[in-house]
Amino acid sequence: MRLGDLLVRAKLVTATQIAQALQLQARQGGRLGDHLVALGAVTHKALEAFLNRMPAEPRDLDSTGIDSKELLTLLLKLIHQNQLESVRQFVDAIKLPATLVKELVKTAVERRFLLARGLRPTDTAMEMSYTMSDEGRRYTLDALQQLRYIGPAPVSLEDFTYQVNLQKLTNETVTIDRVREALRDLQFDNLIVEQVGPALNAGRAMLLYGPPGNGKTSAALRLASLFNDVIYVPYAVTVDGQIITFYDPSIHAHIPGTGPNALASDLDAGDGPSLLRKEAYDLRWIPCRRPFVVAGGELTLEMLELSYDHISHIYEAPLHMKVLGGCFVIDDFGRQLVSPTKLLNRWIVPLESAVDYLKLHTGKSFSVPFDELVIFSTNLEPEDLMDPAFLRRLPYKIEIGAPDLKLFRRIFDNQLEPHGIQIDDEQFHCIVHKIRDEKGLPLAAFQPRFIVDQIVATSRFLGQPVRLEQRFIDYAIDNLCVRRNS
Repeated sequence: MRLGDLLVRAKLVTATQIAQALQLQARQGGRLGDHLVALGAVTHKALEAFLNRMPAEPRDLDSTGIDSKELLTLLLKLIHQNQLESVRQFVDAIKLPATLVKELVKTAVERRFLLARGLRPTDTAMEMSYTMSDEGRRYTLDALQQLRYIGPAPVSLEDFTYQVNLQKLTNETVTIDRVREALRDLQFDNLIVEQVGPALNAGRAMLLYGPPGNGKTSAALRLASLFNDVIYVPYAVTVDGQIITFYDPSIHAHIPGTGPNALASDLDAGDGPSLLRKEAYDLRWIPCRRPFVVAGGELTLEMLELSYDHISHIYEAPLHMKVLGGCFVIDDFGRQLVSPTKLLNRWIVPLESAVDYLKLHTGKSFSVPFDELVIFSTNLEPEDLMDPAFLRRLPYKIEIGAPDLKLFRRIFDNQLEPHGIQIDDEQFHCIVHKIRDEKGLPLAAFQPRFIVDQIVATSRFLGQPVRLEQRFIDYAIDNLCVRRNS
C-alpha cells in the first residue's frame, strides 16, 4: 500500500503497525489512516500534517495550472511518440486523472485529431481504442518542431513553489541522539556533535573547515542519513510556456513501492465519512527521499543556471534547484573550476534571502525557493576563500581539527577491533612518535585506518595472520608521505 510505505519511510509508524491496521481494514473496511490513529500508531495531527503535504490530484483541467491547449498538445505527442491506443495508456503516460484525460480525448476527437476505433464487448471505457488521424499527425509533428518535450504533464511554477515551501528541511527536528548515531563510526569529539545539530535544525549554511584527513567530507556525507521525511518532486515545471525538466533519477531516489509507474492510491480506500479523507495524490509528483548531492572540483557556474537545449527547446533544472528540500555539499571548497569568489557571489543572495533567481533564454527572470542545507567543506583557510561579508552569512562555522591523543587512540582501537587485535601503550606511543616526530606530520583521524589497512594488506600478501609486526607498521607509516631528500 502506498500510504503505508510512505508512513513507514517517514518513520511515523512501523511496518508491524501497518500490518495491524491492514488487518482491521480487511475486517471492518474504512481507511488505513483511520485505523492507524485508532491503534495509537500515529496521532491524528501528525497524520493530517503528513497528508496535507501530499500534492492533491487536480479536480479539473483549470486546477492543473497548465493551459488545456498545452495539455492536449502534450497528450498528442505522447500518443504519437509511444504509439498509444487506449485511454488507460494515455493516463499512464501523461500522469493526469482519467476524468481529465477523457476530457482531453473528447476535445481531440471533436477537432478530428483522434479517431475512435470502438470497444470490444469485454472492454471498459478506459480501454476505448483510438488512432491518430492525418490531421492529428500533422498537428503533432508541427508541435514537435516547436517543443520536443514528451513526458508527464508538468506542474506550474506556482504549484512547484507552494510544494517546496510545504516540505521545508526545517520540518524535521534532528536530535542529538540521531546525530551521534549517524556519526558514531567517525569518532568525533562530542563538542562537534553539539555544534552540528543546531545547524541542521536551522537549515542554514554550514562551513566545515580544518586540516585534511579528519573527517569533514565523511561527516557531511552522513548528515543526509539524518533526514527521514518524504518529499515530492515533479517530472517537469512550466514557466511562461517553457518546460524545465526536474526529476533526475541520479539525484531523486523514489520511495520503494511508490515509483513513477504507480497509478493507484490507497488514501481513498473504503467508504464512509472520515476526517482523514483525501483525494489521490497528483501523479505528476514522485515521492522521494530528501535529495543529497556532493559537488567537488567539477562544479562550474554553468551547473547553477538553467541549461537550454536549442534543438529540443527544453530546459534542465540547475543542480542546486534539483536539491531543493535536501543537502548540497560543496566538497574541497576552493578547488573548484569556478573561483570561490564567483561561486560565493552567485549564492550570496539565495543564502541570505532563501530565494534564487533564474533566467530563461527569452530574458524572463523568475524566482524559486532556496530551501536546502548547503555545506561547504574545505581544508584551506576560510579567510583566504571568502571575505568577511560572506563569512557573516555562514552562521555555522565548525572546525574539525586534528584528534587529541585520547581520541586518536580510540580511533585506532576501533579500527583494530574487527581483526581481533589490541594495541598496547608502548606500541601506540611508538606509532605516534614515528608520525609526529620522525615524519613531522600532525596526527589526523584518517591515519589509524590507513595504517591498519596497510598492515592487513601486507600480512595477507605474505600469507601471515594479521598482527602488529613492527616492520609492517613501519611500511605503513612510510606510506603516509613521500621521502624527503636530506
